[in-house]
Amino acid sequence: MKKKQQEILLGYGTHLNVQTAQLVTLLDTLTVMDGNTPMELNVKIEADFSSLPEKYHEIFFNVMSSRYYGKTSFSNNPFSECVPPPRKRWWQIWK
Repeated sequence: MKKKQQEILLGYGTHLNVQTAQLVTLLDTLTVMDGNTPMELNVKIEADFSSLPEKYHEIFFNVMSSRYYGKTSFSNNPFSECVPPPRKRWWQIWK
């Protein structure tokens, strides 16, 4: 198990709690043309993945990128393969 939080003693009974952050940031630029003058708006969407179990990070990243970018990337993660569970025959119901 990874150590995600660490307590540092500053002295005289003072402690500093440090927790690692797993921030995912999506950046995009929207451009509107007003005549010949482009007007740009920078969009930043940030999510903190530290509250999620690590095995779900790829799923949530794919959901975020498909919603905001219109693109996804699947790898050999069993959750992202979208394979249905194996079907059982009628005599295998007790297994």
